[in-house]
Amino acid sequence: MNILFLGDVVGTVGCDTVRQKLPELKAQYQIDLTIVNGENSAEGNGILPASADHLFDSGADVITLGNHALRRREIYERLEEGNGIIRPANFHSSTPGEGCYVADFLRYQVCVINLQGVVYMDHHSANPFDVIDQLLEQHKEKIIVVDFHAEATAEKLSLAHYLDGRVSVVAGTHTHVQTADETIFPGGTGYITDLGMCGPVHSVLGVKPELAVKKLRTNLPVRFENAPGPGVLSGAVFSINEKTGKTTKVLRIFLK
Repeated sequence: MNILFLGDVVGTVGCDTVRQKLPELKAQYQIDLTIVNGENSAEGNGILPASADHLFDSGADVITLGNHALRRREIYERLEEGNGIIRPANFHSSTPGEGCYVADFLRYQVCVINLQGVVYMDHHSANPFDVIDQLLEQHKEKIIVVDFHAEATAEKLSLAHYLDGRVSVVAGTHTHVQTADETIFPGGTGYITDLGMCGPVHSVLGVKPELAVKKLRTNLPVRFENAPGPGVLSGAVFSINEKTGKTTKVLRIFLK
């Protein structure tokens, strides 16, 4: 099967770019399942029911989140419904929603797990290594895809090596910059340190450049706003053997 995984969608430009490009990508690469990180899909940051619906209507099957998952209280009820939107599994147990979702294709199932890193991250989360061990005790699906929303490259690589042969894919999100290190580990786990961003090209990680510059030059509080278009779409296609759950090919996607 072919799984398309798109990096962090940022604001209106990101949502619109996904809507424009996703149908042709799904057709071109014969995509069976589309996963999108939507934690910044609302204008400003976070995710709202409207931005989640936009991504689902555009062709997403599962939406993963990250450190901005809980910014907008309006999404809490949707998280509790469990209809394909998941937040990091290593958030506190009182957090709305779940950290994994199983997509049922009848002849096989795909388990999508969302985790958040702890290195250089403001949000305090449980140890992702411990939490993934617990989840893998519960989930025995052949195909397991992990979105590791983390800052540090070393933490992402370490988790991927730890999970090599135990999951099908470990894909990093959060930095909004696509890395050129897509690979398949010896045990058959597909990997990329960061999928990149779906959002405005002329920006600082999706933010208007002048606002990011002001923040860094003055250290004064600055209210960030998303930059206007044009947009970029970043992600990767993982081809997976349905019988073994091993990744056989990784293709990086970057479209302006």
